[in-house]
Amino acid sequence: MVIYFFSLAAYEVRVLSEVTSLFLLEGTPIWAIIMPFMWIGLYLISGGIDPIARLFELILPITVIIFLIVISMSFGIFELDNLRPVLGSGIMPLVKGVGTTVFAFLGIEIMLIIVAFMDKPSQAVKVVLIGTGTSMCFYLMTVVMVIGALSVDGVVTKTWPTIDLIRSFEIQGLIFERFESLLLIIWIMQIFTTFTITFYAASLGLAQISKKKIGPIQFALLPVIYLMGMIPRNMNEVFAMGDMIGITAFLLFVLLPFVLLIISKIKGVKA
Repeated sequence: MVIYFFSLAAYEVRVLSEVTSLFLLEGTPIWAIIMPFMWIGLYLISGGIDPIARLFELILPITVIIFLIVISMSFGIFELDNLRPVLGSGIMPLVKGVGTTVFAFLGIEIMLIIVAFMDKPSQAVKVVLIGTGTSMCFYLMTVVMVIGALSVDGVVTKTWPTIDLIRSFEIQGLIFERFESLLLIIWIMQIFTTFTITFYAASLGLAQISKKKIGPIQFALLPVIYLMGMIPRNMNEVFAMGDMIGITAFLLFVLLPFVLLIISKIKGVKA
């Protein structure tokens, strides 16, 4: 699980650097983007779980407001016919696509760590359901708007279709006529939240296993995460890394707990 968490942290910083260098800081070396991001994350997690939680509380409403504003502006190029026919090829293509979407819903597993810090652990299930449901609503809105505006054929040829959607329209007369920067702001904020909490989880796990203080371990993990994030040589390898992490998450947090639950029932352990 420790390896999984810092692998996910490495993946997040690499994706951040790729998108940022493509849309915001063209020509900037990847290391110059990753390092400040990682050091700021280290500064945050060095304070423990409390500052992490407070920052997440600040980021959520900002994310919701900016996301809704930016997405609503794309209604001008939205075409309902691009969504038709629904399930025109049957149910199997939808089933085959489930594996690809698993990575988008990663994050539930962090509750295995967070529940230990909750004042009311009995509400953990409720928290997971609300969090997953909120994410599902945002993903559903994004998919509908992107396909409705760009069409299926247009989406499959793009690496970052949501950003391309925001870049495909402009509203004249406003202070800002291009809005991809707003979307990238909240996207980078969300990447930062995922990076910091997975970085903290990996550090906490190593500290408990080795029975050492967490501070030195956080510093020691920093270069490991950086080097792992630099392993992929291109975007295809970055996406392959993401698929591998998604499969690992399925094995660790879906199949393994199910097997352990069966074993506990056989042994008569109260779940």
